[in-house]
Parts: sequence; structure tokens; C-alpha cells
Amino acid sequence: MRDNAPAVPRLGIPAYQWWNEGLHGLARNGYATVFPQATGLAASWNPDLLHQVGETISAEARAGFARIDPAQGYPRYAGLTLWSPNINILRDPRWGRGQETYGEDPFLTSRLGVAFVRGLQGDDPQHPRTIATPKHFAAHSGPEPGRDSFDVAPSAHDLEDTYLPAFRAAVAEGGAGSVMCAYNALAGIPACANADLLQRHLREDWGFSGYVVSDCDAVGNMTQFHHYTQDAAEASARAVLAGNDLNCGSAYLHLADAVRRGLLPQADLDRSLQRLLAARIRLGMYEPAPARPVDTQATRTLALDAARESLVLLKNARNTLPLRAGARIAAVGPTADLLEVLQANYHGTARDPVTPWAGLRQRFGADKVHYAQGASLAANVPIAIPSTALRTPDGQPGLKGEYFDNAELAGNPARVRVDRTVNFDFNRVAPAPGIRADRYGVRWTGRLQPPAPGRYRFNVRVDRCFDCSGHDRVDLYLDGRLLYDGTQNAEAMTVDFQDTQPHELRLELRHSGEDEGITLEWLAPPQAQLDEALAAAREADAIVAFVGLSPNLEGEALQVEVAGFNGGDRTSLDLPAAQETLLKTVAATGKPLVVVLLSGSAVALNWAQQHADAILVAWYPGEAGGQAVADVLAGAYNPAGRLPMTFYRSADDLPPMADYRMQGRTYRYFNGKPLYPFGHGLSYTRFGYDGMRLSQAQLKAGEPLTVSVEVRNLGDRDGDEVVQAYLTPPASPLAPRHALAGFRRVHLKAGESRRVEIELSPRALSTVDAQGRRAVRAGRYTLSIGGGQPGFADVHNATFAIEGEQALPR
Repeated sequence: MRDNAPAVPRLGIPAYQWWNEGLHGLARNGYATVFPQATGLAASWNPDLLHQVGETISAEARAGFARIDPAQGYPRYAGLTLWSPNINILRDPRWGRGQETYGEDPFLTSRLGVAFVRGLQGDDPQHPRTIATPKHFAAHSGPEPGRDSFDVAPSAHDLEDTYLPAFRAAVAEGGAGSVMCAYNALAGIPACANADLLQRHLREDWGFSGYVVSDCDAVGNMTQFHHYTQDAAEASARAVLAGNDLNCGSAYLHLADAVRRGLLPQADLDRSLQRLLAARIRLGMYEPAPARPVDTQATRTLALDAARESLVLLKNARNTLPLRAGARIAAVGPTADLLEVLQANYHGTARDPVTPWAGLRQRFGADKVHYAQGASLAANVPIAIPSTALRTPDGQPGLKGEYFDNAELAGNPARVRVDRTVNFDFNRVAPAPGIRADRYGVRWTGRLQPPAPGRYRFNVRVDRCFDCSGHDRVDLYLDGRLLYDGTQNAEAMTVDFQDTQPHELRLELRHSGEDEGITLEWLAPPQAQLDEALAAAREADAIVAFVGLSPNLEGEALQVEVAGFNGGDRTSLDLPAAQETLLKTVAATGKPLVVVLLSGSAVALNWAQQHADAILVAWYPGEAGGQAVADVLAGAYNPAGRLPMTFYRSADDLPPMADYRMQGRTYRYFNGKPLYPFGHGLSYTRFGYDGMRLSQAQLKAGEPLTVSVEVRNLGDRDGDEVVQAYLTPPASPLAPRHALAGFRRVHLKAGESRRVEIELSPRALSTVDAQGRRAVRAGRYTLSIGGGQPGFADVHNATFAIEGEQALPR
């Protein structure tokens, strides 16, 4: 009943590690197809795509599982029980883990979540491909600091209206075989001991028959942080009695003590155990299965399709985009060539990742693209040293990499190559062909070419395994002097260069543990970086500025002490000042400026909205993200993504982050003027709507409603349109301004028209009262349909009336 379940030899049950991840690709177990991060997938507004992504993840999980010898036991991240998707509501864009969600809307999250769960599990509940685990149940969306003891007390209305619908859909419609309970307490009771959540809602109301797993150490946190129980035995007993079957952590080591003390009847223990063993049997864990390939051409194509569909064009003044063929491009900005902004968090290892800079070179020609890093991500945040500052011993951009089949760097290297930068994810993979993944050495040599005199600070970031013993040895030498061996502080790694003469560089990695990757970083003088970007911009026909954030700044419980950030969350929605300065500097050349935002959530691009010529949101776009961005900038793909969240002008427009009331949050309850509204997105073509029809103008409560409309592509390019239907209910103090009730993504050739039909279920037509009771209620409603929200897009409206009232199941 623990995630690291030991073998039971007398019963022929092998050891099994329940913990595996599949948020946007199979994670942390070597090479896998890396899709866009969840917010990017949500921006596609395409449930069919989410289903295909889920199918791919389950196939790659099966392939990894088949490679394991059961007699040796299954290690972490190699199993068939996937702790995904994250269907918490992104109620506040400052939450660092918002990137893992499908955005701010319960309806959109529900539809995408159901599709993803079905993709992961397949169509046969008795023989699922994998088991999906929607998380974190419930009302869990920051702040990250204090999450282990946070007590959430949403109103009955907000709980039913916002926080529970996606979980209900994932279970009742998607058939999810597992659910993860959250760290936080709900109205004073920790979620993993909350019978109202785990029994009444989950099992009684929604008919859930699977198992519940705790978030890691959440059961132990009941004692340590919530002070809800006296010790681990009591915490374990309360969790099992409430319906939590599996413990990620060590608290359930005290279950036997809980039974002996009379805190837990053995029958309750047996019930949880039966659920867990039944799940393993349904998965066919004891039946041999053939190993299949992962990261195939088909899955790489799907990753590219997903990245393309996720891209959102926010602005395109004077048809700046697409860029003309043959244009000279200045590619500037800190997110142009970083692996981490492709892969985001909870990721697998991409075999052939394409950064935006690489994608532009492939699409427009290497001689047409001049790159300059231009800025760091934020003040005092080191960033990977770019290839423009590195030279191999024979003068090529980058460093000479020598790869050894031993950790001592002994003998001749097994492979020698040129590495453009040192920015690698080696998690459970060999760094080069013919070398073992668990023991190797790498030596990088060459010269560092500082762009200007000044003070430089160096850093070696090693992605450490968080629960293993022993870490990799790393040594960095500059001009023969040891600069870093894992013990030096920032001051010791600071160097003052008097000129721009090259300096000898050597970096050595000795891998003998489970550490996961390495990046050679610097903090360069800001003016030196700006001057490089300005020089590139002056020689270009157009500037493409890649700005944004990084999963090292926004994410889960990070140790980040930087202005604008707090423990993985953000305190400001603004683009970091260094990047804003970069935009203003290159814009002063008068050249067309295209801003490409790479981030997990919304960023307040106020200056860019006023001054840039075009803005494209790329999210964290996955392994093929750079190619997808280049395809859109070149016009080879017509963008059609839509925002799954509101882009606010400032964090000052929002209530305090710790306030879980929905008033003033998300498009449904925000009364201010957003920078970009939920559902917004442009295209290289134009769409028109006509002939809106309702199946009936008056219906009885409990009947569905069908709306149809003629959609025409009015331009000369093929493209996708996302048809959005919003319901405005009768006015009441708790009613949303309007709410998404249906949507369809459709492809139309130039000049083509199609009648698009959307059915609104009784649940989509329902509202929630102050007591949390959901019902279809009498009154006059307005339905709006078009390419965006009413008030922000041209929509067609129709009114209809509902007679009577029908309560809906919780």
C-alpha cells in the first residue's frame, strides 16, 4: 500500500513502484516523445489531439514496462500507473504549476481531461493500457510556499461551480482508474483524510470504483504540517478510513501499528489492498508483453502537430507575419535556444529537440539568421552560455565534446563531437551511442569568447536526483584554474575580463549516479548582451525576440529568490525587466519586431502589445517546438491556437493569491479589462459566421439544446477556426458573466464554408446556487457563438427560455 511496494515472493507478486508520470509525454525514464506542456496542449482546444497524445504516452509506458525483468522489480517511472493529468483549475496565473493544467475554465478542462484520460486508459476498463490519475483532488492551485499545510475554504458554490467539475468528468465520463488527493486541507480537513471528498463525492456521487493515491508525503504532512493527527499511525488510519488506498511516502509503514492500536479495522485495510491488487491484475502486470519502440517517426510527427496547434497569435499588425522568404532575421532573446523551455517540467528526454533558433535556421537558412542571447531571463538568474561565446579548439562554434565509456575519463574517448552548447538532459539515457547510460564521463574543451570586457559569473547547473545517494562529480576550469568542483560559491566563480581575448575552457563530468543533466551557465554584463542584440538587429530585415520564463523560475516548490518570483510562484505577471529592456533596445532600430513568448502561463506583455508588430505565444512547446514556431513565422502553418486562460494587465488586477473565492478571477468572474481575453487567437485568414440556429427556442429543464452556425473561410489561406459557444444565464449575484458551453475546432480551406453543430448538454446549461446545488433552472438565457468571447469577438446571439427546474447529480 506504499508507492514503493515490495515483492511478495510466496504469492508470486513482484516488487512494483506505483509512481510514474505522463503529463505531456512519458516522463523521467529516458527517451520519449515530448509534447507541448499541458497549457500548450490546452491552447489547441482539440480533444481529439489530447486523446492521441494520451494514446502515445500509454504506448510508450507499455514499451518501457515490457523492457523490465519482473524478477528484478519495477523501478520508479517504469510502471503503468501514471499520475496524470493535472486538472486543477488555473484560477491565478501566478501559480507556478499552472503550466501543468488545462487553463482556467472548468468546461474546457473537463473536455480535454476526459479525452486525455480515455487516451491513456483505452476503451476496455477491465484491461486498461495504463491507469490515469487525475490530480490534485481538490481545490489545489497554490501558493506553492506553504502548500503542505494550506487550508482551503472555498464556498459551496465555488467548489461545485469551479473546482469539482473537471474531476467529476474525468471519473464519471472518462472512467479514470485512480485519483490523487492533494496536500492542502479543505475546510480544515486534509484532503487525503477528507471523507466528504473521497467517499461522498468520489465514490457515492460519481460512482468511482478505482483507488486513491496520496500526493507524495501528504499523509505524513497531516502530522508534521497540518497538526491534524498525533503521529504517523493515526494519520495513516485516518487516510485509509477516508478512502486513501495508496501512500506515496513512508507514513503507511505505521499501518500495522494503527491496527494494533485499534485505530483501523483490518477490514478497511483489506478493502484498500484489494483495490490495489485488482488494479495490477487489470493492467496485466503478470502477463508477458512484447517491447515496442518509442519515439517513432509517427510520434514525432504528432509532437510537431501538437506544437503547431498550440501556437496562439495574439497580434499581427499590418500583416507583419508571415515573414517573407529570404528575409534576414535577428533572432534575439534568452529563450531562443534553451532546452528547458522546450521540455518544461514532468518531462521525458527528447531525442532530437529543436529549439526556436535551430528551427529558424532550418526554415530560413543558417546564413539568414543572426542570433544573440540579448539578456538573461531575470536579474541574477544564470543562463546557458550561448554558442556565440564558445569556440572549439579548431575554431568552430561550440565546444569539443569527448565522451568516455567510463566515469574516470580514462583512455581514449568512445565518441568525439562538437556540442553547440552544454545544455543537456541525460536522464536515464546514454549521452552518446555506444556508451552505458549509468556510467560515463564527458570532457568539453574549447575557448570562451567574452563579448565585451566586464564581470562574468559562471555556474554549472546539474539536475540532481532528489532521493538518491551520491551525485556526479563536475569540474570547471578557466585558463587552467579550477573554477568549480561543486563546492564554490558565486563569488569564487566571478571573473573580471579586461578585454575580449578568448580564454581556455574545460568542463569535466563524471557520471556514476542518477543525476539527470548538465548546463554550463553564465551571468554576462547586461550591456554587453544588449549590444550584441542591437548589432544583430541593425543588420536584419526583421527581429524575432524570444522572451518569457523557464521551468527553473516557475514550477513546483522551487528554491528561487528572484524579484518577481517566490518559491516557484510569481509575485508579478510582468515580463522580467531585463527582457523588457531588450525589447525596447531592439525596437529602437525601427525594424519590424515579432515577439515570441515561451512560458507556462500568462505574462503581461503590455509594452509589446503597444509597440511590437506581432506577438506569438509558444508556451513550452515540446521537442518540435522550434520547428513549429518557424513554420508559423514563415507561413507554412496557419496558427489557430486559442488562449485557455486570461492574460491580465497586472497582478494588481487580481485578488490575493491565497484567496480561493472565484469572484474577480478568470473570464467568468473578472469585471476588468484584460490584456488578452480567454479564447482569443488570430489567424492568417478571416472567418465569417451566418445563419445561427437553435434546435428550439423554448425547452424543458433537462433537455439538451443544439446550436448550429454556418462558418466560412473568407480569406485566401486554408486554416482552422475554433467555434466557441458561451452561455449567459439570467442575472443573479453568483452567476458568471458568461461561461463556455461548447466548442469545435474545424479546418476550412480558403473559401470553404461548413455548418458547425454543437450540442449543449443539460449540465452545460446548468447553474449552481449558494448551497452548491447544481440544477437546470427556469429563465431566459442568451447563447453567443463565434470565434471568441462575447464582448471581445464578433459573435451571433440568440435567446431561449427554459421551463421548470431539474436538479442534476452532484
